[in-house]
Amino acid sequence: MKVAILGYGSQGISAYQYWNNLTSEITICDSREDTLIPESCDSKLGEDFLSNLDQFDIIVRAAPIIHPKQIIKANPNSPDILSKVTSNTNEFFRVCPTKNIIGVTGTKGKGTTSTLITEMLEKSGKTVHLGGNIGIPPLDLLNKNISPEDWVVLELANFQLIDIKYSPKIAVCLMVVPEHMDWHEDLEEYIAAKQQLFINQTEDDTAIYYADNENSESIASASEGQLIPYFDEPGAVVLNNKIVIDKTSICDVNDIALLGKHNWQNVCAAVTATWQVVQNPEAIHSVIKDFKGMEHRLELVRSFHGIKFYDDSFGTTPETAIVAIEAFLEPKVVVLGGSDKGADFDELAKTVKDNNVKEVLLIGDTAENIRQSLDKVGYTNYQPGGDSMKEIVENALQVTDDGDVVLLSTGCASFGMFMNYKDRGEQFKSAVKSLA
Repeated sequence: MKVAILGYGSQGISAYQYWNNLTSEITICDSREDTLIPESCDSKLGEDFLSNLDQFDIIVRAAPIIHPKQIIKANPNSPDILSKVTSNTNEFFRVCPTKNIIGVTGTKGKGTTSTLITEMLEKSGKTVHLGGNIGIPPLDLLNKNISPEDWVVLELANFQLIDIKYSPKIAVCLMVVPEHMDWHEDLEEYIAAKQQLFINQTEDDTAIYYADNENSESIASASEGQLIPYFDEPGAVVLNNKIVIDKTSICDVNDIALLGKHNWQNVCAAVTATWQVVQNPEAIHSVIKDFKGMEHRLELVRSFHGIKFYDDSFGTTPETAIVAIEAFLEPKVVVLGGSDKGADFDELAKTVKDNNVKEVLLIGDTAENIRQSLDKVGYTNYQPGGDSMKEIVENALQVTDDGDVVLLSTGCASFGMFMNYKDRGEQFKSAVKSLA
């Protein structure tokens, strides 16, 4: 069996290790000519790495950011080329020893919600395996001795879902707003990609969606299973400042360790999903009051001279910057800007004006676009942030007082000044920790 693995990053390595164990004849295809590959396999490196793929029996889209349309375009004489294409996620669903799979998608909050579900189920005595975009790549989970009674929680982005052929027992769709419009043709394709998580569900499965988001409801409605909204009954809902599901009070909202009202949504999503498996209010409450969040997601880095520095580098859309700004009542200095993906910043500008933001530090390619949106709403307390993270942090410190918050929540992708959101967040944390 001849197998082509498209992309040789972490997912490609995982795919190689999996298919190599099946005694396949493997060829690594990657755009980078200097990619180091195992001696035991062939390679197709460089600009034409996607061409002539019809010679293979199986084509593994191991690099999720390779759009299926790129494969079609590179193989014009093979109109049925996608019939040979699979992915790490598809293969995991196909061979996974348990059908107890929970898939979580949405624009933001996937990692937080997936982790909450995992910890709630574990606290309730279940054996749970967490993977997908966070933690362990799906195929590597197969090395964890998954039993038929175990549960698997997968965080799944549009890149994994666009050609997925399977749906989980429980599928969850969080808030969905436009993102990755530089990868998708339009918003309709982005939504259609996420619908794939639900489209193969049967009437015995469950589709959970955010009640206050039309996109989320539309996506979940592709399911033939039971539709359950959250932030509305019969799913988990906030009533009288308590998280309630099935007439059972889980906790007071003041018990939620996660910062920001937007995390009430993630908590309600996780409670609703967990409740379909096990009803254990005490275990769920325990996780909610102890779970303080994930790295680069409203993460408190340090308090320095009464000023609190928060890393929200994971937020790469105007919508995520909005919820981060609204999470704090204190006076704020906010770092905004990054690489340009064609986003609209007008709503973000209104949020800045109305939410006690003392100063905005503008960085990256979108600085001018954000400045124009701020000018539209009459907000003029902005300045250039700087050309390095050290300079950005020092400039923030110059305009803060005791009791203020400095918030890195750029509302943009990081490419340009930084390698990715992790690099941006790590540089921010390093610069803040070095303040003396």
